[in-house]
Amino acid sequence: MIDISATLVKELREKTGLGLMDCKKALQVSGGDIELAIDELRKTSGLKAKKKSSRSAADGLIGAQIINGKVCMVEVNCETDFVARDDSFNAFLQEVVGEVAANANSSLDDLLKAGLEDKREKLVQKLGENIIVRRISRSINQSDSAGLYIHSNKKIGTIVSLQGGNEETAKDIAMHVAASCPIAISPKDIPEEIILKEKEIFKAQSEGSGKPPEIIEKMIEGKINKYLAEVSLTEQEFVKDPNKKISDLLKENNATILGFTRFEVGEGIDIKKVDFATEVMSQIEG
Repeated sequence: MIDISATLVKELREKTGLGLMDCKKALQVSGGDIELAIDELRKTSGLKAKKKSSRSAADGLIGAQIINGKVCMVEVNCETDFVARDDSFNAFLQEVVGEVAANANSSLDDLLKAGLEDKREKLVQKLGENIIVRRISRSINQSDSAGLYIHSNKKIGTIVSLQGGNEETAKDIAMHVAASCPIAISPKDIPEEIILKEKEIFKAQSEGSGKPPEIIEKMIEGKINKYLAEVSLTEQEFVKDPNKKISDLLKENNATILGFTRFEVGEGIDIKKVDFATEVMSQIEG
């Protein structure tokens, strides 16, 4: 086996950012040729990334950027909070945010194909966890003002697009969305299937009450109206001033909500449980 110098390994590591042992193995395979070793690492990093792709990645961070009044937001996932705090992970997050901001008309798939996927695979090999660029969002192009709120732990992020109003109002509403978790702008925007599901739940809760059907119907109607107010952004009490609704805030600032996005790291991701022995073996196998 060819003897690989520490200097050569260090040079390859600086070029790729990958682990020392991976760099040494690649150099041995390539006979000490740096460029061939880089090709080898690209192949193996892709293979290792593929192996790890089945593992749940429900941790991570949210990043965002404002350029010329337009906002973009990104969620990048990993498996543990330990990796989420790693400098390399954070640098990759910022790189993704920059690409999303610089390519306003590109989809996430387009950006991954343009080079982010290769960088993601290298990061998977370096950090040893599954890493996913899960989703992106941008403020609405036609908006007059856009607000961004990223919580201090970078686990919750929101964008609000307004017609009229101003950036301060948009930012206040973005913060409100982060805290209050609305599912729609107004009651009329809530999908009918959600309303029907809630009606079924309220109906089941009312069974056996002994009340006449017409009274039960009125009770259900009252509960539905209360539910719609609780989950509709315009009907919610403003977190900074509970004496007014968001609709009042909008009127005061001559604004209309065009849309909003709320990201919370890991929401909706099923976490697969792996037994300890299997996890150890997967680490050994890379």
